[in-house]
Amino acid sequence: MPVIAEVELLNKYGLHQRPAMKVIETASKFASEIYLIKGEQRCNAKSIIDVIMLAAEKGTRLRVEADGADADAAVKSLIELFKNKFNIGEE
Repeated sequence: MPVIAEVELLNKYGLHQRPAMKVIETASKFASEIYLIKGEQRCNAKSIIDVIMLAAEKGTRLRVEADGADADAAVKSLIELFKNKFNIGEE
């Protein structure tokens, strides 16, 4: 059964290349399938093209969905990443 959570983009410029790379680096540490969902758009959180194609701006709410043995840990890690503005200083 998938683990699902909602996150909000808090950083100034949304999910551009640097934060997208942080999402991919984090998601790639886990064996689970991990997706980011914005409305009807569903993207593989381990694919740079998919994540950037979301075109998510500051304030956008996304669903994080993971399915697999380490899904709970994967979702928790991504929640923390979004909360901490991808550990990138404000631009």
